[in-house]
Amino acid sequence: MNQSMLGIIDATAQKEEIQDLTSNRSLAAVPIGGRYRLIDFVLSNMVNSGIQSVAIFPRYQYRSLMDHLGSGKEWDLNRKRDGLFFFPSSEKELLNGVGSFHQFRSNIDFFLRSKQKYVLITNSHTVCNIDYKKILERHLENQCDITQVNQKGKMLDMFILEKDLLIKLFSNKDSGYRNIMDVVKDHNHNLTVCDYEHNGYVAVVDSISNYYSHSLSLLNPNIWKELFLRNRPIYTKVKDEAPTKYSKDAYVKNSLIANGAIIEGHVENCIVFRGVKIEKGTVVKNSIIMQKSIIKENSVLDNVILDKDVRVEPKTILIGKVAEPLVLKKGTVQGALMNS
Repeated sequence: MNQSMLGIIDATAQKEEIQDLTSNRSLAAVPIGGRYRLIDFVLSNMVNSGIQSVAIFPRYQYRSLMDHLGSGKEWDLNRKRDGLFFFPSSEKELLNGVGSFHQFRSNIDFFLRSKQKYVLITNSHTVCNIDYKKILERHLENQCDITQVNQKGKMLDMFILEKDLLIKLFSNKDSGYRNIMDVVKDHNHNLTVCDYEHNGYVAVVDSISNYYSHSLSLLNPNIWKELFLRNRPIYTKVKDEAPTKYSKDAYVKNSLIANGAIIEGHVENCIVFRGVKIEKGTVVKNSIIMQKSIIKENSVLDNVILDKDVRVEPKTILIGKVAEPLVLKKGTVQGALMNS
């Protein structure tokens, strides 16, 4: 029996609640965990489940996403057959705000050429470690038309169905369906929709507040161990840099520090990405500091998110709230000297 799956990542989501981090990138490309992007978890789960062909359907600001994924080499998707495919939205689709089914119709030849019998459709911003092969097995055992993945009754925007059924659904323009979610929520069809309960760790990142809380939750060893499994690794783009340098006065507690950083100050309960510099006399707590940001001497940061390439000038005080962290957008300069 052909039990192969085609992976479809619907990266069309653009959440207003997280726009401070998505003005220059798609939601799928938002950095997390010191060295990863959100899409790394979805894509790695697919590859670890034996999926060898993955199509990504992005809509907004997808240049950084394409740069991150490249040929798909890190995920073993740079193949002569199957592999990684990008199908960006056309200008007309952007203007009309159409659903993913319209994009699928525009690229129907891809689906018709694919040899896989089943299709897995997921969003691009759910962080978890899940085996889709087990879900397919349950789908077949229960003879379902569509299987949706839930956790504690909440839909995770992950669906398995036969490819031929998907083609039939998105080809029917008169149905009114914009995406697979519309199909699942419609009780007027005669399709059998089954539920699969996932019991592992799940983080749906679609706002600044839950990006902040889910990111810092990775400092919990139990969550880290549940998400990063030896037999089911999370792959990402490899960037070789020198090890992080800690000065003799540096103090680091309960933090994730990526390579290439220079730590001279006090860092506590933080996620620090590659190439970050935190100068002497500076105290950074409960914060997320993204790639190549610089925090100058004698500054104080608490409950703050710095996007990439942010510069914080000396003696700057930035204090956010746990429920409402302070966000500095990519490439900005903050502090007493910025207007001098």
